[in-house]
Amino acid sequence: MTRPQVVVVGRPNVGKSSLVNRLAAKRVAVVEHQRGVTRDRKAVEAEWSGVSFDLIDTGGWLESGDDLESKVSRQAERALASADVVLLVVDALTGPVDEDSHAARWVRRSERPVLLVVNKVDDPIHEASAWEFLGLGLGDPFAVSSQHGRGTGDLLDAVVAKLSSVPRDVVEDTYIDDENDELAVAIVGRPNVGKSTLFNHLIGEERSVVHDMPGTTRDAIDTVVNTSVGVVRFIDTAGMRRRARTEPGLETYSVLRSLDALERADIAVLVVDATDGATSQDQRLAERISAAGCPAIVVLNKWELVETDRREDVLNSVGDKLAFLGDAPVLKITALSGRGVHRLLPALATAAENYVKRVPTGALNRAVRDLQNRHPAPRGKIRYAVQGATEPPTFTLFVAGQLSATYLRYVERTLRERFALGASPIRVRVRAE
Repeated sequence: MTRPQVVVVGRPNVGKSSLVNRLAAKRVAVVEHQRGVTRDRKAVEAEWSGVSFDLIDTGGWLESGDDLESKVSRQAERALASADVVLLVVDALTGPVDEDSHAARWVRRSERPVLLVVNKVDDPIHEASAWEFLGLGLGDPFAVSSQHGRGTGDLLDAVVAKLSSVPRDVVEDTYIDDENDELAVAIVGRPNVGKSTLFNHLIGEERSVVHDMPGTTRDAIDTVVNTSVGVVRFIDTAGMRRRARTEPGLETYSVLRSLDALERADIAVLVVDATDGATSQDQRLAERISAAGCPAIVVLNKWELVETDRREDVLNSVGDKLAFLGDAPVLKITALSGRGVHRLLPALATAAENYVKRVPTGALNRAVRDLQNRHPAPRGKIRYAVQGATEPPTFTLFVAGQLSATYLRYVERTLRERFALGASPIRVRVRAE
């Protein structure tokens, strides 16, 4: 059963994301005091009076605009098409403007239930200004302050009342509510390497705005998809640059959201621009993935654009710069055309299987005996071993004497190969006896 969809729309810079954060009672959407911060659709679960629903934050809708603004507007149009209730947000401080009238006509044409929300009414003195918007033809306005919370309780009451009239056959769908059954996959990388193009190809629709300007994606966008390998939650993230080149404010928030997405992911897909090869920034991202402790898959995007005589150098740069990721598989794709993308889902399934793999104690100790017979430790001996945990596979060695860091790497590499653990990170701990 899917949750009802409450879609928040309006022209740019009227406080839509701030309202979403207030109604959801948590800071989930990136907010900054400048026009055009939100570009993609973002769904957030909310609850009021025992009724759960999804709040859909959208970018600013404009009847006409430049190429990027038009793509952002199309995202809002797609969200509106699946809305059960629409919140059209306007700005009390500026009063009605032509862009509000255009947005009101667009919303009315959708024939969806609409609530007019006049935002930035921060005190009772300015409540009268909300009635200036009656001319939009959307009924009585709800005067609210997303910053202070004024009027949001009444607005939520009205939302729940509207949802109660939605037919059940509209509300029911294929939503998967158990996140434990989902495989969370974070798509990370530098700006402008094709993360959103890959994301859109994987989910089968244009969910993230794709544009050739670096930094188009501002927030982490989640989409749950039923795939041939099960339910996958793909998380598109903002491009991450080194700290010295990250602007304070908006871009800092975006990077923090990307890091949070990496922390909650089961698997990370590191997208590398194959025309550049692996860079120092890709290397730092590999360190971040390694620190998060999740399996990784390296995707060399734009492979078709790499000249044949450069391809070996590109692959060598991956081996040199991304050694932190161990034996992570490297897939050569072109997301724009879809070439090679079909190999990603099987790779994700294999990585997920290895991440939770448990090795029988008998087989583990036979492997430990064999590796010591081939190369005994100079100053110690492994008496026996157990696997204490999965996610990632964690092995504890009970040792007499000492094992050097070099020998522990040998043990880790041997166990990985012996039990086909692939790209999964593994941990080897030592206990002295």
